[in-house]
Parts: sequence; C-alpha cells; structure tokens
Amino acid sequence: MMSESIAFQFMTEIGIIHQLGSTVMERRLTDGLTLPQFAVLNHLVRLGHQQSSVELARTMQVTKATMSSTLGRLERKGFVSHNPDPSDGRSRRIAITAKGRKVRDRAIMAVAPHIADIEKEIGINALKNGLPLLKKIRTLLDARRSEA
Repeated sequence: MMSESIAFQFMTEIGIIHQLGSTVMERRLTDGLTLPQFAVLNHLVRLGHQQSSVELARTMQVTKATMSSTLGRLERKGFVSHNPDPSDGRSRRIAITAKGRKVRDRAIMAVAPHIADIEKEIGINALKNGLPLLKKIRTLLDARRSEA
C-alpha cells in the first residue's frame, strides 16, 4: 500500500474540518440563508468593496448561472443590491446591504459558542500561530486555481 504524503494528509484534514464546520454553520443559519449565500455575504464584508457577478462566480468557483441564481435570491431578500458599474455601463456591481450585513453578523453570532469552544480548547495563540500557514496554502492554491 502506498503511503500518503504529508501534504495529502494535511489537505485531507482541512477537507474534513471544512465539512464539519460547514455542517455546524448550516444548522445554525437563520433568515432563510443557505451556506453559499452566507459565503457571498461574508466575502463581500471581508473584501470591503463591490464585485461583479463574474468576479464573485470566479472567487466562489461556481458557474455564472449558479452565482446569478444565488445573487437573485440574496437580492429578493434585500441582502445585496446591484449597482451600475461606473467604468462599464452594461455591467453591474454587487454590494452587501445593511440588512445583508446584519444577517451575516447574526449567522456568525449563531456559531460563536462553537468558535469559543475551539478557542478555549486549542488556545488563541495556537490558532494565531496556525493562521500564517493556512494563508500561505490558500494563496498557493488560489494562484494555481486556473490549473485545476
């Protein structure tokens, strides 16, 4: 039997953590929010500026049609707005609304007890020390996204 590389084992652990974390989040989302919708709202908050639907689709690695559907649902709920792109009159930029930001913040508060448990069990310093490695892996994978 072939032994798995350390990198493969590491990525397997990240995948399992993603699955477990997603399940915790999905079970606690309110306001009719789905996990993909939360991901879009969270991305817009983290990014701090508007993006086009094509940019969002690329970032979330979904098709334009899937992103259009997600954005349509978010817009109907009043969580995002479409604004004209000043540099291209045909294009529109997606912005999170105040209502969308509140819903995103409520979702984060809903998982706060679970996050607090992780901080308590693992320790803030250990988590801080792990962040640079995770960011480096994310950056590497993001740079190679088109190769996938």
